[in-house]
Amino acid sequence: MLFVWIALWTVALILWVADPRSPVNRSLGAVAICGGAGALAATLADVFIPYLHSYHPQQRFEDALYTVQAGSSLVSYYGLPYFYLIFGMAYFPLNMSRSKLWAVYIALLIPIALSVIFTPPYNEKYPVTHSVIVWWAVPYILLGTVFVLSKRSRHFSISHSHWMICLAVLPPVLFAMLMSYVLPSFGMLRMWKYNTWFVVIGVAVFLIGLFTYGFLGLRVLIDRRKRDSTLRVVTSGTAILHHAIKNDAGKMRLFTDKMKAYAESTNQQDLLEDILVVQKASHHIQEMISRVHRRTEDLEIRPREVSMDALIRETLKQHEPLLRKIKLHVSIAEGWQCTLDPAQVAEALNNLISNAIDAMNGEGHLFITLRAGKRELTLEVRDTGPGMDKSASAKALEPFFTTKGGQEANFGLGLPYAYHVMRKHGGSLAIRSRKGVGTRVYLIFSKRRVLAVKRPTSSDLPATFQPL
Repeated sequence: MLFVWIALWTVALILWVADPRSPVNRSLGAVAICGGAGALAATLADVFIPYLHSYHPQQRFEDALYTVQAGSSLVSYYGLPYFYLIFGMAYFPLNMSRSKLWAVYIALLIPIALSVIFTPPYNEKYPVTHSVIVWWAVPYILLGTVFVLSKRSRHFSISHSHWMICLAVLPPVLFAMLMSYVLPSFGMLRMWKYNTWFVVIGVAVFLIGLFTYGFLGLRVLIDRRKRDSTLRVVTSGTAILHHAIKNDAGKMRLFTDKMKAYAESTNQQDLLEDILVVQKASHHIQEMISRVHRRTEDLEIRPREVSMDALIRETLKQHEPLLRKIKLHVSIAEGWQCTLDPAQVAEALNNLISNAIDAMNGEGHLFITLRAGKRELTLEVRDTGPGMDKSASAKALEPFFTTKGGQEANFGLGLPYAYHVMRKHGGSLAIRSRKGVGTRVYLIFSKRRVLAVKRPTSSDLPATFQPL
């Protein structure tokens, strides 16, 4: 039980540190704390208190540990079903106002309060009255499980995480329901000791999920911080390089202009041609580093209310002459007005469409889709090009990484720039690609962050009839 206590409280710490503002992380962390409290109570009862009683008898210290044991046991029995149900409600989530949600949370405490008041107090053999609390604890856990399993998302980026959550959380909690509530209500006590194996499996799944697919956004958070740090380093480096090259290029222009004037005045045609080559090369170098700097510098967002469908269609018009044999498929949820920087978002979308067209080499299918979810607007750009393997997909957002080897003026900054734009808008960018199938890139806007509002469209308005 010592391992279970440490493991569960470590999981809770990871969840809370990763995203303390997330109600899902907070409530699931509380579930882990309650589970760990039960393991702490068992560790104190079976290890620490007997050891002190045998080798270092101090009644006052033993009484203090006994109080901690009793408190931990009660937190585990009463807290686990309660916080698990809250986790399920947050994970689903319920479409309720904050005030109504808090009213539900308080109402769910009533059975716990009645159990504490009207059942016998804690003792080592019967820490709680199992035959009473089973009537509310089991429904809480089953209802929380229904909420978790009812979670549905059409977006791939959280589908793996959802099933990792189901595998890591549901089996240990449901097994604990059986061993800690149902069987003890029939007189089969101390069955909780068998919970250890399911907790170990759950923690193992949590760690595997954390470092592979991500768990409740934890890997996404780690990758995001890594990319943000990389972009800051690249921004600083290109700013310094741009400044240095700009100064040196200015000196080159000054002196080559003087040399050019001298060559013209002395009618030295060969020298004049050489000077022009040097001037052209210096101008090209400055232009190249300026382009890199513009893509990596910190973006200044100038938001205003725009129509998403109009923004997408205007961006698509620029690429129509380049489509050739590429068939375009457009599906846009119309009527959405968002407050964002249209120039930056359009440029980000422009990069994604250009990448898709280049990947298909003049033939294939290009899909542009805008979908509206409960909390997000998802803009998808999908192509039927050669796609990327997992290694290339993992590096796609790294600055200067590119699969377009040898193409002139291709710096591998299109996707990092688009990622940067989405981060500035409080959204995210996700990539899904399979070798030989194609690539999908998602621009995911939080409705709350971009103040998304659905305006009525012609298809939403009722038909009007004119009298004959």
